[in-house]
Amino acid sequence: MKGQRIAWSSAELTFIKRRKKKERRQLHAEFVKKFRRSDVSLVALCAICKRNGWLTGPRVGRFKGRSTAYSNAELAWIKRRKKKSRRQLHAEFVERLGRDVSFESFNGLCKRRGWHTGRTGHFEKGSVPWTKGKKLPHNPNSARTQFKKGQGPANIKFAGHERVRKADGYLEISINETNPHTGFERRYVLKHKWLWEQKNGPVPEGMALKCKGDRLNADPSNWELVPRGLLPRLNGKSGRGYDHAPEDLKPVIMAVAKLEHQLREKSR
Repeated sequence: MKGQRIAWSSAELTFIKRRKKKERRQLHAEFVKKFRRSDVSLVALCAICKRNGWLTGPRVGRFKGRSTAYSNAELAWIKRRKKKSRRQLHAEFVERLGRDVSFESFNGLCKRRGWHTGRTGHFEKGSVPWTKGKKLPHNPNSARTQFKKGQGPANIKFAGHERVRKADGYLEISINETNPHTGFERRYVLKHKWLWEQKNGPVPEGMALKCKGDRLNADPSNWELVPRGLLPRLNGKSGRGYDHAPEDLKPVIMAVAKLEHQLREKSR
């Protein structure tokens, strides 16, 4: 019982010591049968073996972390047949030589010894795939997710596709114009600028388009051509918060900013 010390006779200890190399469960079963000690558990028997240093020794076989011993004859037998498939060779080794060795242990031995099969896992030049000329049977589950004839991916973007630029909230549009950075046949441009230039021509140097109201409204009538030097007077650190001002106040802010800009230019 747990917590009670078990008394061992000299004959019992001698019996265990002589058979210490045996597997512990087997030794415990033999001990209980011979001495009729039902009060001795497997845990107690293992403990007495540990206290006395009666170890089973190195194990041979498929125990993780333990080395598997091979005789010279077995190693020579494996080496002569190293070109065979590993699983086939392992099965023959176990069957013909009667060794209870796991496949992992057997495969590890071949790797350590450098006994390679010669297979690379690559298709050799000129090899013919086994599926060539064969049509796969119809499967309703896979057919449901297959592309249909003429169908394009859901995320494809054609000319005319619009998106909102995350950095500043301006609207962009995809046009049929070669991208100078990537060479792709389409590129995204600011929609309000593109529409304004379609109507009025290129934006002059030193000038910029300023939104009168909602910047997502790309109609040319919603954008005014102003000098770039005017922009800080509208929304810069010393500006008047033009973008966030009420709609009826924006024309006043714009007129004052233009007047200040003109006076500044004349004073230079």
